[in-house]
Amino acid sequence: MSIGPRLIIQGTMLGSLIVTAFGLFVTAHAAPLVQEPAPAAVVAEAPQPAAEAAPAEEQAVSDEGGVCEVSDRFPQSILQWCGLITRYAQERDLEANLVASVMLQESGGKPEAYSRSGAVGLLQVMPRDGISASFMCVNGPCFASRPTIDELKNPEFNIEYGTGMLASLVSRHGNVRDALMAYGPMDVGYYYADKVLAIYNSYAQ
Repeated sequence: MSIGPRLIIQGTMLGSLIVTAFGLFVTAHAAPLVQEPAPAAVVAEAPQPAAEAAPAEEQAVSDEGGVCEVSDRFPQSILQWCGLITRYAQERDLEANLVASVMLQESGGKPEAYSRSGAVGLLQVMPRDGISASFMCVNGPCFASRPTIDELKNPEFNIEYGTGMLASLVSRHGNVRDALMAYGPMDVGYYYADKVLAIYNSYAQ
């Protein structure tokens, strides 16, 4: 007995319904798909902790907490003041290494330094009192408008005042060598200036 077209169609439809139902059952009970993270997210590194990046930063910071632009070739007696040197050198438009060179020549970094001529402190500024009070100029005591010895023994005040003097001399003379000659002792020509510049060339270059 032959099978009619209607029975074939009905059988085909029944088979399709069974396959569809089975597919729905499998889909409903299948485990959810896990989306893999993008490759970039997998290989991307977390930012480095600040502590690991600190060493280079620490080298540029002085004991006073300020930024230091003084060459690390200078002795520690000078480097201990590098924050103050840098701050006031920047304010006066001077090079920090030049100020450090003057300090090394003048006091070696000793804030209590007191010269035979009466100059005081790190940058050896002449005060209005003490020995220097006896230096007379045409209009009276040469250093009458200067700070006192006690004021100049304060390291920050001394550096602030001394860099101001040096910057004024550079502006007046137009170059560092002549400014240093005027800053140093009288009647020695360029001896003092060249000595400071030799220190600069040795430590800052």
